[in-house]
Amino acid sequence: MVQISWWIWFHVFVFVMLALDLGVFHRHEKEISVKESLSWTFIWITIALIFNFGVYKIMGPKPAYEFLTCYVLEKSLSIDNIFVMTIIFGYFKVQTHYQHRVLFWGILGALVMRIIFILGGVSLIEHFHFILYIFGAFLVFTGFKMLFSGNKEMHPENGFIYKISKKYFKMTNHFEGKKFFIKKSGIIHMTPLFLVLLIIESTDVIFALDSIPATLSVTKNPFIAYTSNIFAILGLRSLYFAFAGVIGLFRYLSFALSAVLIFIGSKMLLADFFEITTGQSLAIVLGTIGISIIASLLIPERSDVAKH
Repeated sequence: MVQISWWIWFHVFVFVMLALDLGVFHRHEKEISVKESLSWTFIWITIALIFNFGVYKIMGPKPAYEFLTCYVLEKSLSIDNIFVMTIIFGYFKVQTHYQHRVLFWGILGALVMRIIFILGGVSLIEHFHFILYIFGAFLVFTGFKMLFSGNKEMHPENGFIYKISKKYFKMTNHFEGKKFFIKKSGIIHMTPLFLVLLIIESTDVIFALDSIPATLSVTKNPFIAYTSNIFAILGLRSLYFAFAGVIGLFRYLSFALSAVLIFIGSKMLLADFFEITTGQSLAIVLGTIGISIIASLLIPERSDVAKH
């Protein structure tokens, strides 16, 4: 069992880093450059690897391997988040220098949701082993659905959160700077920026339905599962600003993510009959994502081939 103090100190570290992020490094609303985003991406990955080394020294090689595999897995699956965030911000025409604020507060909501999902998932698996097969079947289904659905357009205005907010809350017609709420004639109004935050949070719940079962296929240790997920999420904002503009170039990534989900789901379904080690899982996930990126860069699009 992981000591309670480890959970406490981990959350102290997370909240200190978030406070420094918004209160010091990004106190003033500004557009974040690609260079700054890449720097922060490197910093977050370095911190995660240092934490991973600490897990190795204190808990041993197996938990350390599990943490690294879960971290890489969650980081890979979070690429889909970037696609969706780009669409949402683009649809609502959120100015770049306000996007960081939305993503920052989105992280706080994700912290709460992930710990509930992970602790709940671990408890279910411990008490009802057959849940493992349900999780596995769901991941395989999601992987094949993603594989054959193609790049369908997303329409935020058709979503549940959008419709409920428009129906039951007073909302301003325009953005009010960085404010989520304003008071007009003594009545509190929601701004479109807060609506964007709600939609971002709702998409994280949807993505958690994939990533949490995938994480639990690697480890049943709640501390390893949770910390690896949170480190991946903490670096998601900087990764978004670094790659949002060029993510479309990696057109084979969606196929790789589909393959990863199908592999992880199959691993869960076969867990009682055929063992795939954590090291093998890590190699397969990294190899699949790496091959898709290389293929995206080396293989020209069909339109380019036609022109030549």
